[in-house]
Amino acid sequence: MAEDRHRDRRLAMVRRQIEGRGVCDPRVLVAMRSVPRHRFVSRTLAKDAYKDHPLPISAGQTISQPYIVALMAEAAAIEPDHRVLEVGTGSGYGAAVLAELGASVVSVERHRKLADAATKVLGDLGYANATVVCGDGSQGHPPGAPYDAVVVTAAAPSIPSALIDQLADGGRLVIPVGPPSFSQNLTLVRRSGEETTSERFCPVRFVPLVEDS
Repeated sequence: MAEDRHRDRRLAMVRRQIEGRGVCDPRVLVAMRSVPRHRFVSRTLAKDAYKDHPLPISAGQTISQPYIVALMAEAAAIEPDHRVLEVGTGSGYGAAVLAELGASVVSVERHRKLADAATKVLGDLGYANATVVCGDGSQGHPPGAPYDAVVVTAAAPSIPSALIDQLADGGRLVIPVGPPSFSQNLTLVRRSGEETTSERFCPVRFVPLVEDS
């Protein structure tokens, strides 16, 4: 019965919060209907998992608002044969959505506790195509490069050059850009050869991207 209630909430979430706001990629909508967001938060917050806002997780981090997760996945234009880098695993929910799209996902998380917890829940849910590594996400993950898409779930004051360098030709980087504690701009960067173009398309608020010293 509990899983039925969660499923009903999830379907309503997609209909009202995501599809209702203009996300229209059918594969992204299917992924958002499929991934059980309540499995990525504490049991005490499970009842709120499909509401229209972020939720707290360990290490002072958050699980992103579902609409933003869907919007970023749509902007990244992920196909089943793509290699995808996610920077900032957090709970693992974003990685699950990317994996549900059929991509081979490497997700980098600097907090060991979060990385371990995300690895467990992704494994429990059968996402064998999502791998979590612990490290400094601002430097990307060179062993898996080049990536068809890079999705960053923390705000950087500027676009890290390491992430651009690890994009494949034709690849797309989706990243919040702006100062911490203020509204940032969700930015889409496209790479063509050695050239890049960027466009801002949505104001957002994310935790800061932290570089290891």
